[in-house]
Amino acid sequence: MTVLRHAVVGLAFAASMMGYAPAHAASEFPFGLEMTLEARPQPGSKRIPRLEIGDNGEAQLDLWCKAGKGQFSVANNTVIFVPGAMQDDGCTPDRAQADDALVNALAEAATWTRQGDVVSFVGAATLRFRLNTN
Repeated sequence: MTVLRHAVVGLAFAASMMGYAPAHAASEFPFGLEMTLEARPQPGSKRIPRLEIGDNGEAQLDLWCKAGKGQFSVANNTVIFVPGAMQDDGCTPDRAQADDALVNALAEAATWTRQGDVVSFVGAATLRFRLNTN
């Protein structure tokens, strides 16, 4: 009887884990992918901000001038971004201000959506990123 109980518990656990995997995949949040902001380069530069989100939500940001890390937490369509320290690569005041505004907008985002290769972070402003699929 004890063996049967362990088998039932094991099967229930396995079934719950199988149910967990599709829910994570169905969320379609771009864990493990890199994306580029839908924006033009700043005058005098070819850089466009990029965001890479690791499998556990760790993020690497390469902005117009600054670079740094952060952490994403996602539940359904809710998103929380906590920025980390940013490194200033000799930014002009305009580029530094644009980078700071972008980081603040990500931190203020409360929800996210995905339509195809476009991921939007929605808060006081909406930031649209395109997945790098090449």
